Amino acid sequence: MRFDIEPRHGETVGEIAYRRIRLHIVNGKLRPGEKLKLERMREVYDASVTTLREILNRLAVEELVAAEGQRGFRVAGVSDAELHDLAELRILLETHALRQSMALGDLDWEAAVVSAHYKLSAIEKVLICDPQEAVESWVAADWGFHYATIAACPQPVLARTHASVFDRFARYHMLALNFRGEPAAVQHADLRDLVIERKMDAAVELLTQHIRTGVEHILGGGGFG
Repeated sequence: MRFDIEPRHGETVGEIAYRRIRLHIVNGKLRPGEKLKLERMREVYDASVTTLREILNRLAVEELVAAEGQRGFRVAGVSDAELHDLAELRILLETHALRQSMALGDLDWEAAVVSAHYKLSAIEKVLICDPQEAVESWVAADWGFHYATIAACPQPVLARTHASVFDRFARYHMLALNFRGEPAAVQHADLRDLVIERKMDAAVELLTQHIRTGVEHILGGGGFG
């Protein structure tokens, strides 16, 4: 699981700390602009200061952390402009990957799409009944579904770039801490059907609308931060 922080077999201390810190930025536990104090982080993440510096420099390249020279590191800030930029970049990458995936996907791929949507829809039903539930599990399942739809795209560099952009986009959902309800669930179900039926143009149009209405929901709900 992309949003899972449980230790994996054979991982180093640095790899575990990297995944934990990265997730804590994406899910908002480390807030935008927060000063990342190495001594405190050493206690929380059980990694050396040297290892933490390497991790934070790596996250700075991913634009999840801001390096401030001799003053250390902060969690990257957020803005309306960046959210719009990330949405448009996600659309560009994901619609291209979706077309490739729909053209090449086999029966196993279709089954994976249906399975991922089933898990997502179960979580959405809970959130529709109780919008105060944590959004974190929904974001993980949302990633699982959208990734499943593009998993047959044979372009690993595109997939890695898309995953990084998706995480930065998802961060805004986590900071807003609200789920946009039944409209999102309906769009997901419709997208599943269009993907399985190989209705490429309609699926791309719906995906584009889905991402842009997500932005409108985040900003219309008072934003984030």
